[in-house]
Amino acid sequence: MKLTDPVSDLPFVGQTYGTRLKRLGIETVKDLLYHFPFRYQDFSRQAKIKDLWVGNEVSLKGKVKEVANLRTKTGKFLTKTVIEDESGAIDAVWFNQPYLNRTLKEGAEIGLAGKVDSFSGRTTLVSPEFEILRGREALHTAGLVPVYPETARLSSKWLRSRIKPLMNELQAGDPLPQELREKYQFPSLLNALPQIHFPQNSVEAKKARQRFAFEELFNLNIRSLLRKKKWQEQKTPVKIERRKSEEKLQEFIRNLPFTLTKAQKRALEEVFQDMTKEVPMNRLLEGDVGAGKTVIAAAAVYLTFLNGARSILMAPTEVLADQHFKTLKDLLSPYGLKIALHTGSHKEKDGDDFDLWVGTHALFYKNGNFGKVGLVVIDEQHRFGVRQRAQLFKKAKSREVPHILTLTATPIPRTLALAVYGDLDLSLLDELPPGRTPVKTYIVPPAKREKGYLWLGKKLARTDGQAFVVCPLIEESEDDSLKQVRAATAVFENLQKTLPKLKIGILHGRLKSREKEKILESFRKGETKILVSTPVVEVGIDVPNATVMMIEGAERFGLASLHQLRGRVGRGEKESFCFLLTESEEKPVLERLRALEKEQSGFALAELDLKLRGPGEIYGTVQHGLSELKVANLTDNQLIKEAREEAQNYMVENDQEKSN
Repeated sequence: MKLTDPVSDLPFVGQTYGTRLKRLGIETVKDLLYHFPFRYQDFSRQAKIKDLWVGNEVSLKGKVKEVANLRTKTGKFLTKTVIEDESGAIDAVWFNQPYLNRTLKEGAEIGLAGKVDSFSGRTTLVSPEFEILRGREALHTAGLVPVYPETARLSSKWLRSRIKPLMNELQAGDPLPQELREKYQFPSLLNALPQIHFPQNSVEAKKARQRFAFEELFNLNIRSLLRKKKWQEQKTPVKIERRKSEEKLQEFIRNLPFTLTKAQKRALEEVFQDMTKEVPMNRLLEGDVGAGKTVIAAAAVYLTFLNGARSILMAPTEVLADQHFKTLKDLLSPYGLKIALHTGSHKEKDGDDFDLWVGTHALFYKNGNFGKVGLVVIDEQHRFGVRQRAQLFKKAKSREVPHILTLTATPIPRTLALAVYGDLDLSLLDELPPGRTPVKTYIVPPAKREKGYLWLGKKLARTDGQAFVVCPLIEESEDDSLKQVRAATAVFENLQKTLPKLKIGILHGRLKSREKEKILESFRKGETKILVSTPVVEVGIDVPNATVMMIEGAERFGLASLHQLRGRVGRGEKESFCFLLTESEEKPVLERLRALEKEQSGFALAELDLKLRGPGEIYGTVQHGLSELKVANLTDNQLIKEAREEAQNYMVENDQEKSN
């Protein structure tokens, strides 16, 4: 059996189970073998029947002495068996599974695992796991039993039955170099696979997991370094000369309505240095909410313009594209730049003679090309696919790749950024501009919710400020799990009744673009006092007069998202507040939300969120290989560092071998 073989070719899999496995991302034998357990049920304590007592969890072997289907007083089916071993006998019962009497035959050798309970006054195994042994070793009811991520009609029991036979049939080379296995004392692939799926003990499982975690991070770094190496072979279509433009650049910086922070100056210098090289820039500018990323992008656009080339800025939403357009127009049009907005609802009609195109995905489908493009700025790049970006580059007149500056307001811990964005150079804006006041943050329990809104009404009437109210859903859901979540429409209607003297608007993704713009414009002008919204306001809406952010169903958001929402207020010198409204009383939920009360740094919160929720929850599992990290713990800084260094050494040694 080879790793590349289709999983549907395996015995007892076929097309039906192949389709179900595909839902878990499993298409080949390797995918199945690398579908690792996320925990183990500990059935390693084998007990004799005479030693059992109510309350303990056990594993045992025995023979079926009696089996019968009965009906309870309430009309439910009850399958009752008597299991015996050399030390005694015990009852085992299962509910509403009448077909079990066709499997549990008298005299059958059986393995059982589960909790011992009291049933009808007798010591009984209630709904235990079981398997017919037929002389084989127990797979599901003894030892450390693996539990896997599952999907509909595909259980861990079925997965164990398919994975176990592969342990002895596999033929495969080891993707981890031998010298690294020896250096870190990792087991080989053919030893590590049985050890992670069916370990003899927890120490063995831990060592195998560490090996696969290292392998994942090593491969991730190798791919990043290969992308970076390939990028170094590109040439930019525009020669950027900074020296001739220096005086005008300094004038641009002097005339800004604010003073650049040290972090902004450092990032700007890194960007300018990249842009004067022949190899196109490929830099990630990571900054907390309000850290001033847009002005760095504006300066890079201006430098491109001074060297006779055009720029493109691509944003994930119309709201954000519109905000960028307004900001960049204010900053750059005084210096002679013509700026166009190109979104689904707004197409520029004045021809193609623009120095900067700002837009959304609609830029991919623009008629004609953009001319001589020297710079592409991408905001929140994880929302755009690689093919989409390539499609955009084709719109440029030259076949060569322009400079690329990527912006993100999602605070990514440095260790994670280096692991995930290893092909990009990284600039951090890790300080906020002066004058930004810390936002006072409080958790609001259900009992104080209505009082909170009455307080809001009084505050806005007294200070002439404005507020956001953010909800996870647009409409009330009938789904039981979401009934407690306050929907935007319900909150909007409730606020209109509670605060009838204030103008309240509602914004969500189902509105047409013109309606959105009309609502936003009213809010920007200060006419609308409260904007009820879905998380579309997470990025892109800059209203300095807004001083209160109220977040309904706060427990449903990650810390990174809550922090970004909070960043929509406190953008001026006025005292600002963020209220986290939650229906939850669970201790872990409240502890996570309390972190926002204490911490103002998005980077610190991202580190905490990473530990609590994992990278997929925060950043989306499809980003840059994060979906491939099944066992790697991205808070294990030491392992991340070692994998990165070893990948770099491996690439250097490979290049030396090729040159020799």
